[in-house]
Amino acid sequence: MLHGVLLITLFSCAAFYIGDMKFVKSISFSPMIVGILLGMLYANSLRNNLPETWVPGIQFCSKRILRLGVILYGFKLTFQDVTAVGIPAIIVDAIIVTVTICGGVLVGRLLKMDRGIALLTSVGSGVCGAAAILGAESAIKIKPYKTAVAVSTVIIFGTLSMFLYPILYHSGVFNLPTNEMGIFTGSTIHEVAHVVGAGNAMSKEISNFAIIVKMIRVMMLVPVLLVISYSVSRAAAKHGEEAVGGRKISIPWFAVLFLVVIGFNSFNLLPAGMVSFINAFDTFLLTMAMTALGAETSIDKFRKAGFKPFLLALILYVWLIGGGYCLAKYLVPYLLNL
Repeated sequence: MLHGVLLITLFSCAAFYIGDMKFVKSISFSPMIVGILLGMLYANSLRNNLPETWVPGIQFCSKRILRLGVILYGFKLTFQDVTAVGIPAIIVDAIIVTVTICGGVLVGRLLKMDRGIALLTSVGSGVCGAAAILGAESAIKIKPYKTAVAVSTVIIFGTLSMFLYPILYHSGVFNLPTNEMGIFTGSTIHEVAHVVGAGNAMSKEISNFAIIVKMIRVMMLVPVLLVISYSVSRAAAKHGEEAVGGRKISIPWFAVLFLVVIGFNSFNLLPAGMVSFINAFDTFLLTMAMTALGAETSIDKFRKAGFKPFLLALILYVWLIGGGYCLAKYLVPYLLNL
């Protein structure tokens, strides 16, 4: 196992090095995104020469280290962030998350897609990109290549948003006041890094507001994972996969601990330097998890998944832009005037 872990660690170090390059920073590619790309590059080149004894270490990174990374992600958030943006932003986030996930699962059924990929793609689009996909992957125990397919849709459309939103805003197509534009940006763009990139390209005020709204979406990962876990357990019971004596619900404890960490961080008990170190360490852990997922994903598996995941992601993307804009333009002013 140790050899596999060390291999992923080395790839993750390389991802951090590459992620610190000026060009990579300019397109707001986080080390996590670079990590999965490096992992996929390795999977389609040298992967066949890897000793089988190293595989458990890679799987350890994509499972156990992943859950620890999700828990520590809570140090990026506080409950004060929630109160700072007000009820309208929270309501918009809740609508976006609910409609995107439920609608995505429904569209996935209509497209006759793999249920796991449809769910992960919907969660990634609706909540917080790759981090949400990784959390949901741990809850439903899906094959790594399916997770990588879902993550790739987030990378594509999240990156597109980072360039598209500033262009449409400065051209006057997105004609919204600063706060409402911040709500629209934070509630509809996939990755935190992409929200930062798009927000800063519009204005510092929009960026600050958008980041807080985005982090509220991240908090919603906890109830989403609980609902997913309950649904998976219920479906398993319906198909007779549960043990005799009642239906068991598999609670994703890492999601609960994620919420506990947010609560702890809200009291500001730790020095800022320590929190900064924890956040950097957490990013490294999540990068290891993403790299491990990429290392299990070959082009053949993408072919097996087909075009449908990207079609679903495109449909959800159109909803995020159109629906999110309407919510920010019409619902937010209405709520503020109540």
